[in-house]
Amino acid sequence: MIAHTGSATGTISLLGAQQNELLRALSREELIALFSHLELMPLAAGKHLFDVGQELDSAYFPTNAIVSLQYVTEDGGASEIAVVGREGVVGVSMYEGECANCTAVVQTAGYGYRIRAAVLRTAFFDGGALAQQLMRHASALFAQLAQTVAGVRHGSIEQRLCRWLLDRLDRSISNELKVTQEMIASLLGVRRESITGCAGKLQDDGLIEYRRGTVVVLDRSAVERRAGSCYVAS
Repeated sequence: MIAHTGSATGTISLLGAQQNELLRALSREELIALFSHLELMPLAAGKHLFDVGQELDSAYFPTNAIVSLQYVTEDGGASEIAVVGREGVVGVSMYEGECANCTAVVQTAGYGYRIRAAVLRTAFFDGGALAQQLMRHASALFAQLAQTVAGVRHGSIEQRLCRWLLDRLDRSISNELKVTQEMIASLLGVRRESITGCAGKLQDDGLIEYRRGTVVVLDRSAVERRAGSCYVAS
């Protein structure tokens, strides 16, 4: 429990945690009970929060950071299976000694709140709003994974690119994304030339503006239409 939560400092700290939408969904009392176990962490781009096979001893509630969940093949290749931002949590472990079945890499730098897995596990089994929110988030992640699989099977590269951009836009505070075509190609598992061609077409049509390392989405509605069934707003 935190002391003097009615003070200005305590109120500001709680507001900081509420930048994460899952934490914001908790009652003030539940958040106060959890808050002393939350540690604000800078999350640098490229940082691995955990790797596949690693024991999950911590979970992270991003505030303005975006984390890519990736499936890593035996030869070291990585494809993105889901993305998590301020709407959720990364690294939930409901069982002692559970190991990660994917790799989590910070893609957009920012901040997040770290909590020990054991503490979160206890809070989950205590029930209440936190347990409900964690289950909803798990369901949303499963739906995102299913949509990713369907997109790979049935979507065009342009549709998948548009969906990829929209997934980041949903979790960003602006319409400007710090990404490279090489990064997008790698995570989508396609050739860079394919992404260059699709991005060029989107730019020519006035949907995005691309300059080295940055994509600015100019017409979100049009990008959603191009994504088609590959994207469903969450």
